[in-house]
Amino acid sequence: MRDTFSSRLTRIAVLPAVVVAFFGGAIAGGMVRSAFGTITIVGSWNEPPAEADFTPLYKAWHLLDTYYVPPTPTTTVSVQDRVYGAVKGLAAAYHDPYTTFLPPVENKLFTEDIRGSFGGVGIEIGIRDGVLTVVAPLKGTPAERAGLQAGDVIIAVDGELTQGWTIEDAVLRIRGKVGAPVTLTIVREGEPSPRDITIVRGEITIPTIDTAVRGDAFIISLYNFGGRSVEQFRQALREFVESPARTLIIDLRNNPGGFLDAAVEIASYFLPAGAVVVSEYRGEGKPIVHHRSRGYNVLQRTKAGAKVFVLINRGSASASEILAGALQDHKKAVVIGERSFGKGSVQELFPVDAKTNLKITVAHWLTPSGKTISKKGIQPDIPVKVTLDDVRQGRDRIMERALEEARKP
Repeated sequence: MRDTFSSRLTRIAVLPAVVVAFFGGAIAGGMVRSAFGTITIVGSWNEPPAEADFTPLYKAWHLLDTYYVPPTPTTTVSVQDRVYGAVKGLAAAYHDPYTTFLPPVENKLFTEDIRGSFGGVGIEIGIRDGVLTVVAPLKGTPAERAGLQAGDVIIAVDGELTQGWTIEDAVLRIRGKVGAPVTLTIVREGEPSPRDITIVRGEITIPTIDTAVRGDAFIISLYNFGGRSVEQFRQALREFVESPARTLIIDLRNNPGGFLDAAVEIASYFLPAGAVVVSEYRGEGKPIVHHRSRGYNVLQRTKAGAKVFVLINRGSASASEILAGALQDHKKAVVIGERSFGKGSVQELFPVDAKTNLKITVAHWLTPSGKTISKKGIQPDIPVKVTLDDVRQGRDRIMERALEEARKP
């Protein structure tokens, strides 16, 4: 069940709200790969498992067919929609928010190309502890300007409660026409009651990278691991090497992830050839797959002795966690900030019919030392507590701490 694409995604659930669903999680949930064309099924899918009793399903179908009365004579539920509903319930029985069935509309949304611009509010979302949670507002988007923060729990969209929603359900409801408003009811840690935030959907362009120099520190702010991120990071790293700065700060805060290959490539600038960047645990008794550094190891060759810090927060997810965990475990960088989101599962897409797919969790990420990323996230070497007052006052305690560490001899 290997993917047939050269680049695989390790994203969470970006709802750059169109919201979008970044193919990797695409905005919808984690590292997503496609298994199109290479599906291996054990046994025959035309024969039900011998131990399964399908009588309740058949009986429920018959009872609904016989007794259900629609609200109006023109309201109908097609036979195919009922079949899709049964498959959706089957996927939900695994109690994994990232293992979901994608009916035709959701499937079309999930697999659309989001590498350019799109209309939406600009948030990445995921499921944490069973609730719809903002992973990160994307930089420069309506969501960021409206004040959404990483960790906000979305309990309603336009007054409709989100309890029991999948990420795809949220995508369908939050995205919409550019210029049209959407109201998110959120619960924020430290606040006594929910609040409504109304956001006007806009045209969203996903940023990639920014650089800055502060004192003796060169700062690379990486906002996603998209198609251009490796090239732009390489250029930024070259600028650091050619500068007099002796400290490199890689800011991965509110970076929801992107391509796995991009995370491995960027890690390779800091690691020797063959060093494990991340490992793929695929279940008891199955071999662990290791993704290894290509061995560019640029700083060791060009700027040995330079200090490297990686900044993370609750909005750092997936590919961000892979990069931070790799540099931390190999002692190539000191990680500063808050515990990351904990999106460490891998999904693959499997076609069910011509219009639908199953997105199934097939593996979990492990850092080079064997620590699981799922749920636990990456624990910083230097934790920094960020308060609501800090956010309101625009004070950046995590960056302050990194610059303080950079000044130490």
